[in-house]
Amino acid sequence: MKILEASGVEVTRRGKSVNFRVSGQKKPTRCNTLKGDYTEQAIRERIAGTYIPSVQPKRSHSSVRMLIDIDAAMRSGKGAGYERWAKVFNVKQLAKAVAYLKEHGDMSYEDLQAKAQVTTSRFNELSTQIKDMESRLSQNGELQKQIVNYSKTRSVYIEYRKAGYSKKFRAEHEADILIHQAAKKYFDSLGVEKLPTIKALREEYAQVLEAKRKAYAEYKQVREEMRELQNVKANIDYLLGPSADRAQEKEHS
Repeated sequence: MKILEASGVEVTRRGKSVNFRVSGQKKPTRCNTLKGDYTEQAIRERIAGTYIPSVQPKRSHSSVRMLIDIDAAMRSGKGAGYERWAKVFNVKQLAKAVAYLKEHGDMSYEDLQAKAQVTTSRFNELSTQIKDMESRLSQNGELQKQIVNYSKTRSVYIEYRKAGYSKKFRAEHEADILIHQAAKKYFDSLGVEKLPTIKALREEYAQVLEAKRKAYAEYKQVREEMRELQNVKANIDYLLGPSADRAQEKEHS
């Protein structure tokens, strides 16, 4: 119980009842209402490593219950779940997971899992949107460049045609002629009958760039949230092992 208090969980006793409350939780959770693996006696036995349940209980991984499970696993230092976790993670990572659970006092394991999935989905959506906008910016910039090249070399190419495509004229103005022909070839590849103006393209570029800026700001925020959720869930899954797995199996059953 002292470890829970040190982790920021408020532990109070009223008569024979022990109450738990984490940061952000308005009303405390009475220990004697949790039943099964979470009665006061069962918790003490599990911490001591002597508790053997008669049946497999159905457990709802609320924040308080997950904190109790984490505390019990750390105190006992026993079990496959703890051994797996100890090989991969460390106390600092666990502290971050506990801090996150305390900040979201009414979050269950199922809520944590759902939030991680939603955040990951949003991250993937933003990644796709940003890539699409980057592609549009690249195409817009290339089109602007080719239009400018075409305009700058147009008069030379007109003279080249008037000279009957003279080899001598071409040799004297080969660079401009090649640039002009490359621009014309690029326009043909786009299949457009009428080219947009530079002004219109610049306005479109500015709009897409602003949209990308906003999307990227959300992208960075969602990426950090996704990483945090994944780390918290990974810590819980590794440390609690089958108990967290059962919640996932229940969700998909």
